[in-house]
Amino acid sequence: MSDVLTPYTIREVQALTGFSFQTVTRLFEHERGVLIIERPEEKHKRSYRSIRIPRHVYERVIGRMTVK
Repeated sequence: MSDVLTPYTIREVQALTGFSFQTVTRLFEHERGVLIIERPEEKHKRSYRSIRIPRHVYERVIGRMTVK
C-alpha cells in the first residue's frame, strides 16, 4: 500500500504535532472520515479501540488550527 493512502495512527500524529496522546485523540475522534475500530469488553477480554486518521483528515484539522 502506498504511503499516501496509509492512514496515520495516534502515535504518528503525536510525533508529527508534538501534542499529547490524549490531545490527538480528542482532536480527531469525532472528525468526519476518521476510522475507529472498536471491540466491546467481553468476559476475560478488555475493550479495544483503534483510531486511524486518513491524511486528508489530518491536513484538514491541522489547516484549521494554523494561523493564516
